[in-house]
Amino acid sequence: MFNNLHEIKSYCEQEGIKIIDFKIIDLKGRWHHLSIPYERFNEKMFSEGIGFDGSSYGFLTVEKSDMIFIPDISTAFVDPFCEVPTISMISDIYKLGDKIKRFEGDPRYIAQKAEQYLIETGIADENIIGPEFEFYLFNHISYDNKPHSQKVNIDSQQAYWNTDDDDYNIGYKVPYQKGYHVDIPMDSTNDLRSIMTRKLEDLNVKIKYHHHEVGGTGQVEIETEHGKMREMADKTMILKYVVKNTAIQNYKTATFMPKPLYKEAGNGMHVHMQLFKDKEPIFYDRDGCSGLSKEALYFIGGILRHAPALSGITNPSTNSYKRLVPGYEAPVSICFAVSNRSAVIRIPGYANTPETKRFEYRSSDATCNPYLAYSALLMAGLDGILNKIDPQEEGYGPLNVNIFDLPKEEKSKIKSLPKSLDEAADELEKDYEFLLKGGVFTKELIDNQIKSIRKQCQIINSIPHPKEFDMYYDL
Repeated sequence: MFNNLHEIKSYCEQEGIKIIDFKIIDLKGRWHHLSIPYERFNEKMFSEGIGFDGSSYGFLTVEKSDMIFIPDISTAFVDPFCEVPTISMISDIYKLGDKIKRFEGDPRYIAQKAEQYLIETGIADENIIGPEFEFYLFNHISYDNKPHSQKVNIDSQQAYWNTDDDDYNIGYKVPYQKGYHVDIPMDSTNDLRSIMTRKLEDLNVKIKYHHHEVGGTGQVEIETEHGKMREMADKTMILKYVVKNTAIQNYKTATFMPKPLYKEAGNGMHVHMQLFKDKEPIFYDRDGCSGLSKEALYFIGGILRHAPALSGITNPSTNSYKRLVPGYEAPVSICFAVSNRSAVIRIPGYANTPETKRFEYRSSDATCNPYLAYSALLMAGLDGILNKIDPQEEGYGPLNVNIFDLPKEEKSKIKSLPKSLDEAADELEKDYEFLLKGGVFTKELIDNQIKSIRKQCQIINSIPHPKEFDMYYDL
C-alpha cells in the first residue's frame, strides 16, 4: 500500500489517521501489538526502532531480553477493527549491540533467509504456496480449568444437537458431519464469510473461494490465491486477524484450533506448493510420475523423510494430535498419492498444466507459526532435491487407495506421523540439521521450540481428564 514514510504520512493527513499500530509476532505465532499517536511516527522509527521485552515473546531469556522492532512500511494497512482511525503494519525484530542487526530467530527473518537460500541453491527463485484455512464459527464457548472443575461448553445454532431447542428454533440444522458445501439456509454463516472475504480483498489478501466444510456444527473454509512464501505468511496472519475480529463483530467466535469438538472433523491448514525459476514452473513433467518432474518428486521425498520432525513445527500443539487420528480425513500416513486425502501429500488430480502442477501438504494446522512452518517445509523439500530423495524408492508411494481401509498388515508397512506432541518433539530433537542449512533456522530457535513443546506437554499431561473419571473412578 505504501513505499515510504512520505507516502504514509500524506495518506494519514488526508484520511485523518490518528494512530499507528505495530504488529510483532512471537515464537508461537501470535501477534502482539503496540500503538503510538500519529504525531510520534517519524524517521527515527526506521533507524532506532522501538524497544520491547523479547523474553515475553519466547525468544530470549530474561537477563538478555532487550530487543527492538522496526516496522515494514510495505505491510501497512488501514485497520478495519479500530474505532479510532488506525494504520497497522507488521514489524521486524532486531537485536541490540554495538550496532543493531536483525535477530536471527525472528520468524519473518527466517522466512526471508529461506527464500534467499532457495535462490542460492540455483534450484529455483520463487517458492509459491497456497494455504487453505479451516476453522469453526460458534455462537458460544466457555471453559474452566480449576483444580475442582474442568469443563468445556460449546454451542452452535446450526448444530444437529439443537434440533430439539424449544426456546428459539427455526429448523435447518446441519446433520452430523454432513456440512461439506451445504447450501443456504443450512449454511447460516455464508454472509459472515462473504464479509470476511471482502475485508480480506480490501487488505490485498486475494481469496480463491469460501465454503462450508464437513463439520456440521459450523466448520468452514477460506482458501487464498497462491503467492510468494513470506508474503503468504504475512497474509496468513492478516487472515486470522480478520476472521477472528469479524466473527466477534457479528456475535460469533472463530477458532482455528485443530480439534475443538470430540468426534467432529478437525481443522487443518493444507499448504499447496510450487517452485518457479525465471518465471517457469519446475514441478511439471508430462511423462513423469503423476505428471511431476524429478525435482518435484525429490521435493516430496524430502518432506516425507522429514515429516516426523516437521510435525514439531507444523503441528506444534497438543491439540494437533487429537486431529491427526484415522477416520476424519486427517492424514497420518507418511506417503503421497493422487487425489487421495488420506495421504500426507496429495497431488490434486485437476492440476494438470505446467503452471498449475503442484501438491499439497495436508497434515499441518493453523496453530503453527506460519513463517516457521512454511520455511521448514521449503527446507525439507530442498533437502530432498539436493540429496535426490526419491519417494518411490523410499517406499512412500504413490498410494492411490484409502489408506484407512487397508488390511492391518499392509497398513503396518506405512510409516506414520507422531501420535503426540511429545513424540514430535523427540523427532525434531533427532532431525533438525536440514533446517540449519544456509543459516536459515538457528539451533537456539529450535531449542526454544522444543522447550515450548515440552512445557505444553507437561501441563496437559498433569491435568486429570474428565473422561478418566468415567473410566477409572470406580476402580
